[in-house]
Formats: sequence, C-alpha cells, structure tokens
Amino acid sequence: MTAAAPAGHLELDTRVALMAAAERLFAEHGLGAVSNRQIAEAAGQRNVTAVSYHFGGRNGLLRAIMTDHGERVDLIRGRHVRAVGASDAVRDWVGCLVRPVPEHLAELGSPSWNARFSVQVMADPALRSLVTEEALARPWLSKVLDGLHRCLAELPAEVRLVRGEMGRHLITQICAERERALAQGDPVRHGGWDRTADALTDAIVGLLTAPVTTRN
Repeated sequence: MTAAAPAGHLELDTRVALMAAAERLFAEHGLGAVSNRQIAEAAGQRNVTAVSYHFGGRNGLLRAIMTDHGERVDLIRGRHVRAVGASDAVRDWVGCLVRPVPEHLAELGSPSWNARFSVQVMADPALRSLVTEEALARPWLSKVLDGLHRCLAELPAEVRLVRGEMGRHLITQICAERERALAQGDPVRHGGWDRTADALTDAIVGLLTAPVTTRN
C-alpha cells in the first residue's frame, strides 16, 4: 500500500493542473469562450469551483500563469544581461529583451500554448495593465530597459514609449504565430526558435533606431 501524498503536494499538483488546462483552453478558444467549469473538468477536478478555491477567481488564475512563465523568462534574461555587461550597443540590449522569450518557448517543447495565451491576455486592456506592471518589476527586465534607455537617450521620450509598445506587440504576435505553426505541423514556415529570435532582434533594432519623422 502506497502512502498518501501530503496535502500541500496535492494542492500544488492541482494548481499546476488547473494552470496547464486553462492555458491550453484559453490559447485554443480565447478568454471569453472558456468557463471556470470547463477548466476544472479539463484539469480532472470534480469540484467545478476549483478555480475560485485555488486562485480566488479567473484573474488570479490568469495572473498565476503569466507570473510563472514571466519569472522563468526573466531567469533566462539574467544570463543574457550578465553576458553583455556594460555594453552600449543597442543590438546587445535588444537581444536581452527578445531572445529569452523564444528560448523559453523552445524549452517548453511542442505543442505549447503560452505564446498564444499571452496574445489573448495582452489584448485585454485590464489584464494587459496588470501583467505589464508586474513584468516591469522583474529585476532583469528592468536592467534591460535601463540599458536600452541609455543607448537611445537621443530619442524623444514619447518616441521611445511608442516604439517600445510596437516592439512588445511584435514579440508577442510573432512568437504566437510561430507557436501556432509548430502546433499545426508547419515548422518550415518560420524556422527554428533561434531563427525567430534572430528575425525579431533584427526587426526591433531597426524599429528602435529608425529616423524620426518631424512635422512643422
């Protein structure tokens, strides 16, 4: 007879199962098309209120998923930041910004759902604000943004802000398209995750360093 698992482990396993089921369902169907009951059932939970019990509600669940992946991405980002040191090259800091995301997605294997899930979250204004605020508090991302600001100090602040938003959307959307292509068995279209990282780095360097249009 095997010993029963400690209650703490069971609760952690349930949270992990709920997060995995929710991420997949949201990625495949959208945030508004999936109920808490469906998430609980997909996670193998008999208690249909499991989402509320373990996360306090849907927003708590969404935040937990984004935080889990965000923290893992930031650990990867830390390796890149330490590698570039005190560089004053825009490309180095853009690489620190971009590459951890596809590297993390590559580690997840295929199929994965996080990039497509992230697109759903970032399309919701309230959730985007919540997630962005939390992401900006992560130490390695903060160092990357400081490095970029130093390199781009000659750009007007409003231009840096707008181009930063463009870059964020580009990373999110392109990674989601790459993830979708892999899930559909079409990896050739985008190449490997390393090629995705190269393409995004090239594009965002160009975006950040492009001339600024002036109006009279």
